Amino acid sequence: MALDVEYMTRVTCDLCRIPSPTGYTHLAVAKVQELVGELGLDVVVTNKGSVVIRLPGPDQEPGRMLSAHVDTLGAMVKEIKGNGRLRLSLIGGFDWSTIEGEYCLVHPANADPISGTILTTKASFHVYGSALTELTRNADSIEVRLDALVSSVDEVRAIGIAVGDFVSLDPRTTVTSSGHIKSRHLDDKACVAIALGVAKEVVESGDQLPAPAWIYVSVFEEVGHGTSAGIPENVRDVIAVDMAAVGSGQTSDERAVTICTKDSSGPYHYGLTRELIDLARRDSLDYRTDIYPYYGSDVSQALRAGYDIRGALVGPGVDASHSFERLHKDSLLETAKLLTAWLREP
Repeated sequence: MALDVEYMTRVTCDLCRIPSPTGYTHLAVAKVQELVGELGLDVVVTNKGSVVIRLPGPDQEPGRMLSAHVDTLGAMVKEIKGNGRLRLSLIGGFDWSTIEGEYCLVHPANADPISGTILTTKASFHVYGSALTELTRNADSIEVRLDALVSSVDEVRAIGIAVGDFVSLDPRTTVTSSGHIKSRHLDDKACVAIALGVAKEVVESGDQLPAPAWIYVSVFEEVGHGTSAGIPENVRDVIAVDMAAVGSGQTSDERAVTICTKDSSGPYHYGLTRELIDLARRDSLDYRTDIYPYYGSDVSQALRAGYDIRGALVGPGVDASHSFERLHKDSLLETAKLLTAWLREP
């Protein structure tokens, strides 16, 4: 197995640096298409914008599929305030406190992105004192300060910004000498990179997989309908490749692959989950099993849409998920090893 962890690291960083909050994913989709084209694989973009990639293999049923999502958390402009600042509406599930102080871009429909900073309405301690620390962080107390000469509604509108414009968060993507990748949106761009790393290994090996296989890159996972349509007809098994949540009470680890047995949508398919655990043990992978109480995946969404599939969930350990995320290169490799082994099983 000649998996290229540096390729997966590079793709992770490249994708993280492309703004793609749910609903504004066209730039990231174009990058995925470019990367798939470099591998020489066939790709179809669905009406909704998801990318479906066919891997080398036979045509007979049943088929297998890996799914990862390129859409991320973000926001939209809810209101232009009288002082020229912006009120936000969040995209995806996260707490307001995790974006306080973050740099951002506002994406007007007919103009270049405009930078800004996400602050509380009482950001200066010298002005507000203890009112700053006592302030509840919510839609009323968080706003965007634009890096533009604006101090009124009309001035903001004059530079092209309108209610409904997308707002992306600065990912601050960094690779450390210790092998860690620190960035917003490792959920789930690291997993898209893993899936493409698996595809690269399959292509470069020259092998045909034993069963039809696809990679599905979804674009609406963070809002609950990523794989609700467009799965190839003969797919029987789907593995959602999504981040494993690291934290107190969890077994997931930043350097390991995790096989999730249950999340908020219920247990994953017992038979498919056991197959993955057996493969991890057979190949002496650094793996964990875990349960996530506040979590759902592309498999959850496909099942709710009525697809008759066996579903499982695996992914690299990500610390501080939906916040200031971090993982280690080792988890990219361990996850890719497990997925490649599964795709190669007769």
